[in-house]
Amino acid sequence: MNGRERTERAEELLLSPLACKSRQSRGRLRPEGPCPVRTCFQRDVDRIVHCKAFRRLKRKTQVFLQPEGDHYRTRMTHTLEVTRIARTIARALGLNEDLTEAAALGHDLGHTPFGHAGERALNEVMPGGFRHNVQSLRVVDKLEKEGDGLNLTYEVRRGILCHTGGDRAETLEGRLLWYADRIAYINHDIEDAMRGGILYPLDIPLHLRQTLGYRKSERINTLVCDVIEASQGKGEICQSEEIARAMDELRDFLFQMVYCNPQAKGEESKAEGMLLRLFEAYEKEPDRLPADFQEIRLREGVQRAVCDYIAGMTDSYAVAKYGELFVPKAWTVK
Repeated sequence: MNGRERTERAEELLLSPLACKSRQSRGRLRPEGPCPVRTCFQRDVDRIVHCKAFRRLKRKTQVFLQPEGDHYRTRMTHTLEVTRIARTIARALGLNEDLTEAAALGHDLGHTPFGHAGERALNEVMPGGFRHNVQSLRVVDKLEKEGDGLNLTYEVRRGILCHTGGDRAETLEGRLLWYADRIAYINHDIEDAMRGGILYPLDIPLHLRQTLGYRKSERINTLVCDVIEASQGKGEICQSEEIARAMDELRDFLFQMVYCNPQAKGEESKAEGMLLRLFEAYEKEPDRLPADFQEIRLREGVQRAVCDYIAGMTDSYAVAKYGELFVPKAWTVK
């Protein structure tokens, strides 16, 4: 047996009967021969990590816009934290860690610059709206590799698409990503808000601290262990009623104290306005779009091409393009 075949054999012997084994994959949009070393899901992990959209995540907002400080989360660090939590849950439940990792690494590839402020802006102007999970799937299917896409497996693509919203992935590995994403962002957003002086430890309601834990590590451990214990042997990913209720209440608390806090989010209206003006400018003058997006313009229309271009921008690139289009340049004598 080659390396891939040995791994596939190990999956059959070691993983839960409820896990999605590599040999069970429904395949890719375009059939490919197997790799002699990696399973199909391991191959997807590598394709995502090496793609351009993944690298751009390091300069995209998680919650705080362009914060001054090295330790605030970006969309990249959020993705890595989600991945680690997701793999921990998958390992404990005997699920396929490679499938879980690939879906987690790809789940936010379609996120806009400036976080959810950018998502709101594009949702306002795009016919049919804009959702970052749908855009993430579009990135891996159509935008990467000069339009060829990454040609990922069906199961990874469904995990990416279904990590938020009402649609449910067919695999348990895809479903657990919904929980891993929430566990990660609730807790790291609390830590970043405390670092920024928006929250203080005693602001968190006492009963939530008593239920979930007083520190970030305690809360993550409580939430992860509860998902594992509640899901064990059930054929579903779930939480206990008490912990699910506490997590929902903590999330509501964050919306009130952080996500809607004018001190933390006061600049978001400027970010939304900037992206709306960029969209309008490129829609009026689509010849300004880079060559990579001209084919999309011809095939799917100007708005689709403009949306793909702006959604893929990093925060700093969006600011630079805005300055290029709308900020007067100094006049110099030649």
